Amino acid sequence: MDLVRFEVTQVGQGRAEGWLRIEPVHHQSTGLVHGGAIATLADTVAGYATASVLPAGGRAVTAELKVSYFQPAVGERLHAIGWVIRQGRKINFCEAEIWLVNGASRQLIAKASVTMATVTPKKSDAPS
Repeated sequence: MDLVRFEVTQVGQGRAEGWLRIEPVHHQSTGLVHGGAIATLADTVAGYATASVLPAGGRAVTAELKVSYFQPAVGERLHAIGWVIRQGRKINFCEAEIWLVNGASRQLIAKASVTMATVTPKKSDAPS
């Protein structure tokens, strides 16, 4: 999160949101926001959304991530919103949207389908 400079601003009840101020570090070689950065935002908000509905001790890890890119991103900020569509005992299906925000203008630039697996660390996996 610190490396990407993404700030998660809201988490709860199967939903998460966050903001990224676009900086040169997020650009690929032609000056557009790198697709990997956009995918990272989608994965992150889906993970936080899932974590908000898990039982105590459960953790979410990404099992599958598919991102559809609609528009290249050039501008001021990205707004990422993720939510759980279907919660299962071991598998959680989520969606995420990434919006480009320039002043008062908002444009949907990417949508993701994310499958999050629920894992419960074994005592031997816990940090000591």
